Amino acid sequence: MSEVIQEGTDMAWSTRELAELAGTTVNTIRHYHRLGLLEEPERRYNGYKQYGVPHLVCLLRIRRLVELGVPLSEIGVAKSNGDVPLEVLRQVDAQLAAEMERLRKARSDIAVILRDGAPADTPAGFESAAANLSAADTSLIHVYTRLYDDEALKDLQRMAETDTDPVNAELDALPPDADEATRQSLAERLAPLIAQNLIDYPWLTNPEGRLSKSEHATQQLLIDAVAALRNTAQIDVLTRASILAHQQLGLAQAAEDDTNPA
Repeated sequence: MSEVIQEGTDMAWSTRELAELAGTTVNTIRHYHRLGLLEEPERRYNGYKQYGVPHLVCLLRIRRLVELGVPLSEIGVAKSNGDVPLEVLRQVDAQLAAEMERLRKARSDIAVILRDGAPADTPAGFESAAANLSAADTSLIHVYTRLYDDEALKDLQRMAETDTDPVNAELDALPPDADEATRQSLAERLAPLIAQNLIDYPWLTNPEGRLSKSEHATQQLLIDAVAALRNTAQIDVLTRASILAHQQLGLAQAAEDDTNPA
């Protein structure tokens, strides 16, 4: 390359010209100056900065490290010590691997959302059941994702996918001033569904082993979430239906014990 360099050539660029040569921006160069990564050049007689080849090379080295994902703080260390420590590169590589996995999962989730036509903010794994979920259901599931482990969430996904009984729509539409007869009728029709879920997923009765947070914190958050997302009549119906469901299970268990005594 030496033969193409004219002896005595005096290369000098403005900040804008240097930015164009390096494929970056004037603001980025100024930022590197503030961090001490790129030395300030001499100024011309008219006060404008005068950059030379050493500045370009230094800027290109910085840009290369930035492309690799090396933090600017570590680039400052490299400038002093001559190179980026291998441990820093290993840390950057691990971070890039984690980001690639995050992006892979995001693409996978988007593909499912597009396939099922689900709203983009549907909780992960519940896309195929989105059509069955009311706004309150979806909000509660978002809360559940912070409370239960992966196995419990898979069970909740299966429940949501098969939960097509019209009684659920009636519950969602129940006004807060619903009368006694309407509440009791709805609770009685909802109770068998709850009882069946308790049979199919026994951990619902005692979820302690499926929690990602403490039992007390989980219970309090669920109480707060239901109170915020359901009106008083809906909460009343759910309470009645839960009591009836447990009564039905108790009677069924007693009958079974009578049929099959120990």
